[in-house]
Amino acid sequence: MTTSGPLVLERGGLDHLIVLLREDGYEVLGPRVESTAIVHGPIKSTEDLPVGIEDRQGPGRYRLEQGTDGALLGYAAPQASWKAVVHPPEAIVWAGDRTGAAAPQHASPKQALFAVRPCDMRALEILDLVFLHPDDEIYRERRKSLFIVAVNCTSPGGTCFCASMGSGPGAPAGFDIALTEVFEGEVIWYLAEAGSNAGDEVLGRLDGEVAGPSRLSSARSSVEQATELMGRQLETPGIKELLYANATNPRWEETARRCLTCSNCTMVCPTCFCATVEDRQSLDGSYAERVRRWDSCFTLEFSYVHGGSTRTSSAARYRQWLTHKLGSWQDQFGLIGCVGCGRCITWCPVGIDITEEVAAISAADLRNAEVPLPVPEVTP
Repeated sequence: MTTSGPLVLERGGLDHLIVLLREDGYEVLGPRVESTAIVHGPIKSTEDLPVGIEDRQGPGRYRLEQGTDGALLGYAAPQASWKAVVHPPEAIVWAGDRTGAAAPQHASPKQALFAVRPCDMRALEILDLVFLHPDDEIYRERRKSLFIVAVNCTSPGGTCFCASMGSGPGAPAGFDIALTEVFEGEVIWYLAEAGSNAGDEVLGRLDGEVAGPSRLSSARSSVEQATELMGRQLETPGIKELLYANATNPRWEETARRCLTCSNCTMVCPTCFCATVEDRQSLDGSYAERVRRWDSCFTLEFSYVHGGSTRTSSAARYRQWLTHKLGSWQDQFGLIGCVGCGRCITWCPVGIDITEEVAAISAADLRNAEVPLPVPEVTP
């Protein structure tokens, strides 16, 4: 139960917050500009943040521009999510030498994630369902060491549709502290709210004005307005039944003529969790290890069983990904596996848009055809 009321902080207050987290032993990771994209990395102060940087995102397009407002958090979803922190791209799950098996150490350093978007907060909740039931030691150790500073979204991008998925623009539960960046004329201030006892304790050590009703109203309005600024929309009612009934819809083949099966969409997706296992050993045979590394349902080898792959065509692989993400994920985990971050649209080299694909299938729903359509079979 938190006791500290919401605080109004200026930029110096955010610097103090970062200092306190570092003093508490956390490695603070946050958004920063590297090369031509906003990525996550170690930060020591607000100077490391993308100060005044705005992003422009569209299907297959991403670029950064220097703004003039001095906002610290005035961008949409960064290039990658926080998935790699809790589900690393590569992890040793077993190791041994000639003297016997040596259990790998999965203990994780204390990490504070700074400026976690609501869509990525929701993604962590979904990954909890995947990896904690049953328990995955690697994920559990990394997850329990996190301190999360969320940031409510007030400037969604051109490919965002989190409002459709119920994952934004306001941060759901699960954070320790939530920030809202508010503009009042040329003045920028931040509303800081505690969401846990740990967050409450840290807020209690910050110097800031207690937020009154007008400040709270301004912050809430900024978040609510973001709903109207979403670049995309996805109709989710009945989506599982729609996809199940349209396994032979011609749209799959049409999309496959564009899809490169490059797996970009699954690599940047904050909830995709497919992995493969690889065994390695030293040249002299004295040491061996088993490694889990990220994989994708878009690779030919992913569906390999004795005799060959069960999904040899681009159409079958794209259908598998989209139908699982939006449909059969509900059978597995009781919810849709998409959080509306839009990364799969932005980082697709040919700009395939998941919201456009669902709309196209819905418009040509085979269940509505008066006469069965002569549809081609999607080759496996």
